[in-house]
Amino acid sequence: MNSTALSSQASCLQLKGSLLPLTVLELSYFEPSQFSAELAAKTEQAPDFFKNLPVVIGLAKFDGSKGPADFEKIIRICSTFSVKPIAVRGGSETQQIAAKLAGLATLPAQKEKTSPVEAEQAAVHAIEDIVAATETAEIKDATSANSETQDTQPTEKTAQPAEDAEVVEVKSHETRIIYQPVRSGQQVYAQNGDLIVLAQVSAGAEILADGNIHVYGPLRGRALAGVKGNTKARIFCHSLEAELVSIAGQYKISEDLQNGSWKKPAQIHLSDETLTVKALVE
Repeated sequence: MNSTALSSQASCLQLKGSLLPLTVLELSYFEPSQFSAELAAKTEQAPDFFKNLPVVIGLAKFDGSKGPADFEKIIRICSTFSVKPIAVRGGSETQQIAAKLAGLATLPAQKEKTSPVEAEQAAVHAIEDIVAATETAEIKDATSANSETQDTQPTEKTAQPAEDAEVVEVKSHETRIIYQPVRSGQQVYAQNGDLIVLAQVSAGAEILADGNIHVYGPLRGRALAGVKGNTKARIFCHSLEAELVSIAGQYKISEDLQNGSWKKPAQIHLSDETLTVKALVE
């Protein structure tokens, strides 16, 4: 088919940028038998969750002194447990070449987040810059206009909204409310909003939301909030007994949840990419 004929047809594909929640398999070192045993233990906790789960192999913490990462062997072991490595993130140039030869895509290393102290300092500097710029502007206005009014009432002037100010419309998210128990084998998804369940979520059930999840009953199944990558999403429940909870791809399974909040009202949120569980009311 020549280019003229191709251009006359409607396109059968479109490439679009998208944010997808992906699970990262953070690799500290690679020892095949230990890797296999640990992966088996993890997947046995929630086999439905891990079935055909795409994962990105994170290499930021990889210790090469204990041996190289054999990506072909890693892929074979993961396939044994129905886990699908699709890419590596970070790592050295040699590791990325090895990953490509094994058929994996490569992603750049994740940028380090600014520490709270650095963020606070940056905010202080930004405020100082704004104040300095405002003072400079006020001085220029006072000089050019030679008016005492402008000097004595700058706040009123700056408080006036500009007539042509841009109006930003904020769309409210839809909330899906479930009044009946969510039973084993059922899946409920709240797209583009929050999910509220006014009953229990049984073991073997799965509830998902692009936003927050509220369960006003025992949460015994799997709850995945912020499934499109919303790291601000939270999970609230009356009694935490979940098989798995996840926010924006970060997850904890049952054995990781059985701490002080187990079988008690709890909330789960992300803090520095770590899933944090704490009492609903402290």
